[in-house]
Amino acid sequence: MDDLTGFQRDLLYVIAGADQPSGQDVKDEIEQYYSSEINHGRLYPNLDTVVNKDLVEKGQLDRRTNYYAITDEGEQAIEDRREWKSQYVD
Repeated sequence: MDDLTGFQRDLLYVIAGADQPSGQDVKDEIEQYYSSEINHGRLYPNLDTVVNKDLVEKGQLDRRTNYYAITDEGEQAIEDRREWKSQYVD
């Protein structure tokens, strides 16, 4: 996870905390956290990055809607990050 941007890490956390959210669901959650609008040109390329790194799985709910789900590798990356952070912050 050390090669992800902060935004990509935040996407990973949102996806891990939800049950197969759609891209719109992820967008809504991340906009609440950032308190600003996130455009598609920022969201979807970053979602593609975490998918391409095998941290997230992308599937299709219907012809227009994809879902995202955390993979085992993504769960492990979150746990590794949590352990690393715990050395510095309680």
